[in-house]
Amino acid sequence: MTQRSLYLAAYDVADARRLRLSLELVKGHATGGQKSVYECFLTDAERERLLHDIARVLDEDADCFLLIGLDPRSRVHTLGRAQTPADPDHFYLG
Repeated sequence: MTQRSLYLAAYDVADARRLRLSLELVKGHATGGQKSVYECFLTDAERERLLHDIARVLDEDADCFLLIGLDPRSRVHTLGRAQTPADPDHFYLG
């Protein structure tokens, strides 16, 4: 079985078209999230593919994208209307 790691993907995109494309790319890998911040369980190959694809969409002078590795053993704390992620045992990307 391929090892997956937990990441937090966040972006700030100035242009509406690039924002829509960025959202589609990130949500294609996301297990949960809110607005422009998403939790993603990625293999090394998926991480590289996401970084490659997002780099082709964003304007480096106007936009920002962060992919932060997280410790999956850490406890999730939520405030307000946030919901604790409920991830399935298996993921299908296709």
